[in-house]
Parts: sequence; structure tokens; C-alpha cells
Amino acid sequence: MKPDAVVFLGPSLPLSEAEQILPGPSAEYRPPVKRGDLEAVMAEKPKIVCIIDGLFFQDCSVGHREVLKLLNSGIKVYGASSMGALRACELEDFGMTGIGRVFEMYRDGVVESDDEVALACDPFTGESISDALIDIRINLERAVDEGVITPDESTIILKTASDIYYPERTYRKIIKAASESIGEASAGNFMEFIGKVPYSQKREDAKALLSLIAGKMRE
Repeated sequence: MKPDAVVFLGPSLPLSEAEQILPGPSAEYRPPVKRGDLEAVMAEKPKIVCIIDGLFFQDCSVGHREVLKLLNSGIKVYGASSMGALRACELEDFGMTGIGRVFEMYRDGVVESDDEVALACDPFTGESISDALIDIRINLERAVDEGVITPDESTIILKTASDIYYPERTYRKIIKAASESIGEASAGNFMEFIGKVPYSQKREDAKALLSLIAGKMRE
């Protein structure tokens, strides 16, 4: 049985949680997309392709022409959270649909670099072992709104995070590097905030996309 939707998913959302939102067998989940994967998908002719996660630096990224071939063949292509948000921003005018705040931030020019969503992953489990700059950015906004840190402290932490190479970018390493500038008290307050109120925009956007597709498949 061919799936109605093919979803490329990785560290943005645990598979078990994704399947609760958009279950099989109508949806088939595959690892993060890389160059060449969409050729095989086009031959299967699903109604929908969802790109959430994709490879950036470990392999050749999925190309724009590959996505355009799917769109031109009549397959609806959606993107969110990570690689999907990037490609949707770049190909929105050609028919790819972007979902979520990460997509909107790329589209509106708030962020531009691939580095914002890049992660290092455990080669055996596929789980992330670093933190995405886009999520750090949004959690800093939340911390300022909650009065945990000041806007100036947020700016220092974000600059520190940006200067750390993405595979090594973790909250603990960032705050350790920034603590001399923002003070031990603020550093501790922020780490406590992150520990108590974890939030990932990439995760939320992935859930939003899958919920949208689940609704469309019920229509």
C-alpha cells in the first residue's frame, strides 16, 4: 500500500509523538531528507510530501530542483521547522507551503543562515546532541518576557551562542562562556528557566504541520 503522505523527520520531533498526530499507514516516516531522496518519492506518487528535517553538512542537502519536480508533478509539498522551513521560504513562490514560526522568521528576514536550525545528532539514535540557534533565540525572548534576564543580557547570550560552532552549541556551554559578562546570578537564573520550562519552536512547528496534514487527510 502506497502512503498518501511521506514525511521526512529527524530530531525536530520524536517519531512516537509524530505518529500520534499523523499515524500510518496513510503516512510513512523517513529519515531526514538528503540529495536524491525525492527522486524515489516522485516515483511512488504520494499526494503529499512533508519536509521537516534534512541533512545540511553531513551529506548533500536536498536541492531546489528536486522539490520543484515534485511540485510540477502535482504533489503537494509542505515544509516546517528545519530544512523544510528553509526550502519552503525559498520556494514559496513556486508552490511549496511553509508552516510555523521558523518558516515565518526565514520568510520575513528575521533570520537568514542555515546555521539557525542546524544540529549535531547522535549517529546511532538520531537524537540531537546540540541546541538549535533558532530555539535558543526564541527561548531568550521568552526569558526576557518573563523577567528572567534583561534584554542586554539576552543580546550577550545570543552573540555568544552564534559564535559557537553548531555541533558544539549547547545551553550549558553557551552560558558558561557568557557568565563572566552577564554575571553568575543571571546565568543561573537562565539555566534554571530553561530546565523548568523547556521549549522548542522547531518541535512545535513540526507538530503544527503534522496536525494540518492530518486534518487534510480527514477531509
